Amino acid sequence: MSISSGYIYLILAIVLGIAANGFLKTTNGFTTMLPTIFCAISILLCLFCLSKAMNTIPVGFTYATYGGLTITAVTIFGILKYNQLPNIYGTIGIILIIIGVILVNYLGKVSS
Repeated sequence: MSISSGYIYLILAIVLGIAANGFLKTTNGFTTMLPTIFCAISILLCLFCLSKAMNTIPVGFTYATYGGLTITAVTIFGILKYNQLPNIYGTIGIILIIIGVILVNYLGKVSS
């Protein structure tokens, strides 16, 4: 598998993670069947794609990118769908997460 296919799997994992986490609130504590099934399938596919991405991309880079971008996107999703605005500390935290993802991906080195 090539490095580009690893990044495709990583993008799919991020999109599926956003879908699963973004709509988790609609499950009402896993009492509403259809959203629960959607979230369960989404998270399973997300983990599959994440594991495939880790075949070509180092684990730390993969998970840092997945976690950071998923957290940021789900926060934006919460703002747009549920009108849940983070306070100044939450906003600073999200900015630091984005900076961290950039640092890990562009300046981080992996030693073999």
